[in-house]
Amino acid sequence: MVARIETLPPLPSRSQDAHKGTFGTALLIGGSRGMAGSISLAALSALRTGAGLVFVACPECCQDIVAGFDPSYLTVGLPQQPDGTIAYDAQELINSHIEKSTAVGIGPGLGQSRDAELLMLDLYVSVKQPLVIDADGLNALARLPDGIPKNPAGPRILTPHPGEMGRLLGISSSDVQSRRDEIAEEFAKEHNCVVVLKGFQTIVTDGETMFVNTSGNSGMATGGTGDVLTGLITSLLAQGLSPIDATRIGVHLHGVAGDLIAERYGERGLIASDLPLAIAEAIRQHR
Repeated sequence: MVARIETLPPLPSRSQDAHKGTFGTALLIGGSRGMAGSISLAALSALRTGAGLVFVACPECCQDIVAGFDPSYLTVGLPQQPDGTIAYDAQELINSHIEKSTAVGIGPGLGQSRDAELLMLDLYVSVKQPLVIDADGLNALARLPDGIPKNPAGPRILTPHPGEMGRLLGISSSDVQSRRDEIAEEFAKEHNCVVVLKGFQTIVTDGETMFVNTSGNSGMATGGTGDVLTGLITSLLAQGLSPIDATRIGVHLHGVAGDLIAERYGERGLIASDLPLAIAEAIRQHR
């Protein structure tokens, strides 16, 4: 049995004489034609969580749209396929930016293609920094014929909802829901990763410890909130928190931000783009 953890770690300290390099560089990879919003929400969240620099690597066809969401992050235009998804040929450019990053997130708006699968496989194996995988990044892993690689070069954090976890395991989402704790624990142990199994009372486990989140509300069951969480966790990792600490406090702050918005507008009125600014308030309250 894993040890249950109920306490939360402190946030990264911030010295008054620091500079932007002190607080890490987050690289977020994703987006495609028609899905520029997903990676933009992740980037906004990473900024509001305190990363010193945030880069967004996305296909050239949506670079201007992503850049237009906010001027505070930087964008990298990547080679693309005819359907507007990232081409495998983008790997060299992506790797050059990974070398300058302290944490990486991939998946929001990535799209589903063979090139995405090959890119995801290479990055999963080779990236030495903490790598957060969500959305279509998880779908790409689920389609790998030989399964998820066992010995990646660095820490891996997977953030599936029950449907995505079901695809990773080849079972139904209802089967996942019926054994959430057990499935998350076993998957984390087998793949030597941190699992964030999203949903009501999100589970965070590294196979040795488990944290069950109690913040959040039903208003967060709407498109884009998972993208926000990806950016939030990636930002905390970029600032130096360990994978298990970044994910524990990340899901808590994400839920608190949702609760703050629900208090203001009601649960039905909550949308994902409300959350990044509310995260800043959640962090202020937590400190």
